[in-house]
Amino acid sequence: MRGSKPTDALRTLPERAFRLRARLIAVGLCAVCFAGLIGRLFWLQLCTGGWYTQRALGQQLRDTVVPADRGKIYSADGALLAANSSCWTLRASPREMPEDKLALAAKGLAEILELDETKLLEKFSDRRSNDCLLRYRVEREIADAVRDFCAENGITGVRINQDSKRWYPQGELLASVLGFTNVDNAGVSGLELKYNDTLTGQNGVVLTAVNAWGYTLAQSYETELTPVEGSGLRLTIDANIQHYLENALNYAVQEHHVAARSVGIVMEVNTGAVLAMATTPAYDPNQPRVIANKAARAAVDALSGKERAAALQLAQQTQWRNKAVSDLYEPGSVFKLITCAAALDAGAITRHSTFYCGDSISVAGTRFHCANHKRHGSQTVTQALENSCNQSFIQIGARLGKQAFCDYFAAFGLREPTGIDLPAEPKKSLYYTADRMGPVELASCAFGQSSKISYLEMAAAVCAVVNGGRLMQPYLVSDILAPDGSVLQHNAPVCKRQVIQPATSAAMREMMEAVVLYGGGRNAQIAGYRVGGKSGTSQKLDSADEKARIASFVAVAPIDDPQFLCLVCLDEPHSWTTAGGSLSAPVCAEVLEQTLVYKGVPRAADTGSADALPCPPMETALMGRRDNKGCCTVPVQQPLKNRFSSGSAGGGR
Repeated sequence: MRGSKPTDALRTLPERAFRLRARLIAVGLCAVCFAGLIGRLFWLQLCTGGWYTQRALGQQLRDTVVPADRGKIYSADGALLAANSSCWTLRASPREMPEDKLALAAKGLAEILELDETKLLEKFSDRRSNDCLLRYRVEREIADAVRDFCAENGITGVRINQDSKRWYPQGELLASVLGFTNVDNAGVSGLELKYNDTLTGQNGVVLTAVNAWGYTLAQSYETELTPVEGSGLRLTIDANIQHYLENALNYAVQEHHVAARSVGIVMEVNTGAVLAMATTPAYDPNQPRVIANKAARAAVDALSGKERAAALQLAQQTQWRNKAVSDLYEPGSVFKLITCAAALDAGAITRHSTFYCGDSISVAGTRFHCANHKRHGSQTVTQALENSCNQSFIQIGARLGKQAFCDYFAAFGLREPTGIDLPAEPKKSLYYTADRMGPVELASCAFGQSSKISYLEMAAAVCAVVNGGRLMQPYLVSDILAPDGSVLQHNAPVCKRQVIQPATSAAMREMMEAVVLYGGGRNAQIAGYRVGGKSGTSQKLDSADEKARIASFVAVAPIDDPQFLCLVCLDEPHSWTTAGGSLSAPVCAEVLEQTLVYKGVPRAADTGSADALPCPPMETALMGRRDNKGCCTVPVQQPLKNRFSSGSAGGGR
């Protein structure tokens, strides 16, 4: 026994050491784990605690978006053009609806909301759903009908949320410029699209306490983030002048059976500010998807299936299109103003240069003649402009030369977008460059054919012709406004470049006045005001109808001190003539006369006269014409009818 004790003692020594090491390792591991736990808790509590808190709250709260109003749009004279009106969005929570009344709810709501009953019942039968959309932005009458139906039948789970939608109080006025919004209140076209980010406000939010199943708790926890209205716009457009333009254009479209709509632009020649812009017939932006043109609507309704859908889309796109900005056209003889100004400015001709117009003129084997095969004989430059002589302007273009012609074409801004603050402006026009232009192309371009530019480009170029030679950038928005009406940003006129010399511009003004006094622009004369202008009748070269024409006229008044320009183009008129001097010049005269009187520009007969009578209120001016003393006399249609009559003199091309 004594001999075994040392052996046993020796045997326990390694075991004791092993056990000690095991204990130390275990303690170390526990320490590491504890330290890790402490570190993890530190990370969760202090570093990411906020994230988990928000996540937890999100599981307990339901957020409801409160839509913000879009910014308002005003005309230069303060008329409200685009605003917001209250409406209601209808939603349902199927899990909150009484199960025994699902069929009744589907039937009744489908009838009120004009929805498919079967599909609605299918939505309501999904008891897992806590939210489904019934109808976006309905009127008060429909919302009240839904509220009454649910109350009478004990149907819960239907929510009626107040919303906001775009409203255009002036109806069709300025529709192609303003554009409209979609069901989400986002801009689709026009200024609504161009300034969508500016006009869009910041939505508010209402947070409501809910349980784990999504039901609103009785002890309502609620907080609200107030919506912020978007910024507003003040336009250069004057609502009164817009009325003058649209009234006159609508009458001309009806009187002359214009097939492809009409375009009108009124601008301040010295600033580029657009005072009025219209494409008629227009549409109602409050109901933009309704086809306003009765004939077009009837044609669409006569179809079915995919054909109807395609025709409807085409008709909608057509009525929404702002032709003044987005369409290209052959300007015709109005373009002779550009050719003449370029040749005078370059020194290729003088006002005393003469040209001969015979039966025709041959250019590289191609023969050109004047409209209606007229022979004008020997003419000065001014007479050639008065007579709108194609042969003379072919000779003027040849003297200018193709390189100089193309250089001035570009300088007048006819190769590039104007930069107006509207969408859908073409990136470039259609034109010949000097390297692709032969004698025949130069000849046809010199009198306004073979090139296609936008209506707005033409108007801006003519402004440069008469305002001393400065090419001004057209613009529509003068101020961006805060919701309280204060000015956040003011847009000043922008001069792009000097195109022609002031002396050249002065000479062009005199010649343009001669066109109205003695030439094809006599229908643009206004009693008591000096007017300059130029007519144009261009062939639509890309039309299947060889007889398709665009009748146009551009007028500036007072031509001795240019202030206002009016361009009117009637696309495919079907009347006793297609001459712009006969059809479009009277419209320009009508619009400019009303504009001059409205702006307080005195007639020559009124200057210093003791018997000058005061003008009537503006409301009267919108509905009527004025006599030679500036006083309203007869409805607008009567003088228009007189101006448009087939007996009018001076129907130049």
